[in-house]
Amino acid sequence: MTDVLVLGGTGWLSGRIAERWADAGAAVTCLARGGREAPYGTTLVVADRDHPGAYDAVAGRDWDAVVDISSNPVHVAAAVTALGERAKHWTYVSTVSVYAANDDPGADETAELLAPAGPDEEDDYGQAKVRAEASVRAALGYRAAIVRPGLIVGPGDPTDRFGYWVGRLALAADGDVLVPDTTDRGAQVIDVDDLAEFVQAIGRERWTGVVNAVGDPMEFAEVLRLAREVAGHTGALVTASDEWLEAHDVAYWAGPRSLPLWLPAGMPGFWTRSHAAFRLLGGRLRPLRATLERTLDDERSRGLDRDRRAGLTRSDELALLTELVA
Repeated sequence: MTDVLVLGGTGWLSGRIAERWADAGAAVTCLARGGREAPYGTTLVVADRDHPGAYDAVAGRDWDAVVDISSNPVHVAAAVTALGERAKHWTYVSTVSVYAANDDPGADETAELLAPAGPDEEDDYGQAKVRAEASVRAALGYRAAIVRPGLIVGPGDPTDRFGYWVGRLALAADGDVLVPDTTDRGAQVIDVDDLAEFVQAIGRERWTGVVNAVGDPMEFAEVLRLAREVAGHTGALVTASDEWLEAHDVAYWAGPRSLPLWLPAGMPGFWTRSHAAFRLLGGRLRPLRATLERTLDDERSRGLDRDRRAGLTRSDELALLTELVA
């Protein structure tokens, strides 16, 4: 039987990766802080990666595969030091945010990276991932796969970014919805379950190297069109310029009082990364409509009018719409 260790395994992505391995018949151990259940059919080892000896309970045996998704480079370095010699294969899930530039459409895995984070720069997500990748490569070399996803989406998304649009359009029903200027803007997303399946597959095959795990590039206007169809929205989409939104303290991309997935102009490379290697390795992408449908079901179950980690509240949006059309 294949012995797999997932560092995490109780979170959104790591839990799905653990599930895929368990579904494939592996003996899966999840190392996590506790407080959440590990997936059915897996074993939970409770440990805090901030503490010395966090890996003691799992370091005394061989592992056919280890998976880590941490963005904390200190945790990643400690894990490869403690476990690397006894792991036949290691998969580190990084991010396309490691790339230094976002203005080159179609850039592949050879594109220049950011400088790695220093000891006092761990809060910079992209640089922290660069530093973590370096630890994995230095310790494991030919036994490691580094997967760089783009925006991960789908049911259960804790960031509330992607689900904002299909959820808001469903909530608005026949009412107006505020949208940004979509000219030359786009999105490149991957369904969480497609990513989990891919991570498990390359671990099973012990593939090594670096690969972007990203979806098909899609114009933002098309994303909104599909979301509107899935949500059954019959109101108007009211467009505001970048300048107007910025002047009214509406943020790009994510977080409170934002329009999620909206990017500043001049970033075509951010949503057009090459996924040729992903496809050659057998990576599969379900249609975006299917992901939107799954996401809307999840949004409805959690509450369309709930407090969100990303996006505008409906009351703030209506106030902005009133001012915009006045």
